Amino acid sequence: MTSWQPGWDAFPQGLLDFWTERHLGTLTTLRADGRPHVVPVGVTVDTEGRCAWVITSGTSRKVDHVRHTPTLAVCQVDGRRWSTIEGRGEVLEDEASVRRAMERYAIRYRPPRPNPLRVAVRIEVDRFLGNV
Repeated sequence: MTSWQPGWDAFPQGLLDFWTERHLGTLTTLRADGRPHVVPVGVTVDTEGRCAWVITSGTSRKVDHVRHTPTLAVCQVDGRRWSTIEGRGEVLEDEASVRRAMERYAIRYRPPRPNPLRVAVRIEVDRFLGNV
């Protein structure tokens, strides 16, 4: 296992490749009672924005959890390769942030379906863990 703290200008190519390939991940947030809540998500690393993004409906539980306790983790696995992002999330509802998150999602996955309640969770990355 390796641990890497973002020096965004020196992103390791293998790690960047893994976070660019099409993989779904799991987002772990914390419920008010401290128990983990784990759900599948599409997540994108934005080297220009120096963050990661998750898009979701503003009515989702994960949004409530991030607003209450911003500590989170996102993990993706492909066989023996895996990587986890640890960081802090912020729920953003402004048009520019949601558009940026949707653009990043469309590059990695596909254009997201319309959702008038969509919000963006911007993840301030503390570190990456993994074996890629």
